[in-house]
Amino acid sequence: MVTNAASLVRPADVAGVVDVVRSAGAAGPVGRTLTIQGAGTKAAWGGSLTAVDIVLSTTGLTGVVAHEPGDRVVTVRSGTPLRELQETLAAAGQRLCVESGYDDATIGGVLASGEAGPLRLRYGSGRDLLIGVEFVRADGVVARSGGRVVKNVAGYDLGRLLCGSFGTVGVITTATFRLHPRPAASAWVVAAGVRKDALLSPGGLPPGGLADGAGTRERAAIAVLADIATMVPSAVEGNLDGPDDAGEVAVLVEGSPAGVAARARTVQALMADQLAGVDVAVVAQPPSWWGRYPFGDGDIGLKLALPVTAVPVVLATLHERFSALLTVRGSLGSGVLYAGLPATVDVRLLTDALADVRAWLAGTGGSVVVVTAPPSIRDGLDLWGEVAGLSLMRRLKAQFDPAGRFTAGRFVGGL
Repeated sequence: MVTNAASLVRPADVAGVVDVVRSAGAAGPVGRTLTIQGAGTKAAWGGSLTAVDIVLSTTGLTGVVAHEPGDRVVTVRSGTPLRELQETLAAAGQRLCVESGYDDATIGGVLASGEAGPLRLRYGSGRDLLIGVEFVRADGVVARSGGRVVKNVAGYDLGRLLCGSFGTVGVITTATFRLHPRPAASAWVVAAGVRKDALLSPGGLPPGGLADGAGTRERAAIAVLADIATMVPSAVEGNLDGPDDAGEVAVLVEGSPAGVAARARTVQALMADQLAGVDVAVVAQPPSWWGRYPFGDGDIGLKLALPVTAVPVVLATLHERFSALLTVRGSLGSGVLYAGLPATVDVRLLTDALADVRAWLAGTGGSVVVVTAPPSIRDGLDLWGEVAGLSLMRRLKAQFDPAGRFTAGRFVGGL
């Protein structure tokens, strides 16, 4: 954990980052440990840090280094707030199709934590749009991967290694992204008052519980998704909050004004047909919960990365265990969702639910990660579950940070 004794440093350029990293390594035979932080919006994500001597803030590394509108490429410093970058790009009619659930999140923080919002259904995550990265290694050397053109594939793709690593591999200083045009028109088709059992697997758990998964994956619990996919939506989000009949499904369609209007009407008709008895409206603004996490400071937050066919049964399982305590939001189309629970939930019940769901997901490629939890219970939870590539991650950590100085303890396996 970060203590008051930790020193906060805020270098203004890459040379300053190099100086901080090298001075930490030169401080005696053991050296000093660092944690890397942007705006601090996700400081409570991940595992508990071991002793931290230095908090290296990237908020002094701001601004666009280069923007080539014709090539649809931008290079930006890691401490730049994502919101400010989007405002700059909007003036050129472009956008970075990466989102955060926090208004003040920085570019580096979004990449390091693996954040991606509703647009990931169509455009992927930050790692998919990242074409070049500059970072400072634990030995103070400035390293670069990729380049500033979309077709540059030279060298190892170290950008993907840094994405989602929680700052345990290096300090991201700049990132280069592929951009997309801002759509001429957008519309959200929102179905309100959807019963949760219309979105969850019929009957909840498979007969005999999660251990008996026969036929579960073939269930068409969210049948409307297949039809909506033909309309090429940019996002399909769900919000399962409150009473059983308070769920919402929202579909984002983008493009030309005429095309959006026609596709929105088609999606509206499809949703009205599949989700009988609910109000389906076409609106010009997203619902208030769109792109927001269903947990706040001090809550328990889960990230569910599931095969789409597994979404219904996993959500039904969690809903049966936690009922009204559970809030779920996220992409019904890509299977990446977030769940929130109050800190007062029975920890034993949560531990059992995590174990059961993870066991059922074994071999499917799905995962359930506890992204945040109060310090009082965090260390008693299995935050990550079984990670198949952990041995490789340990070798990479040993290669890039052999002394274990970067953000020790925050990532999977205590890395």
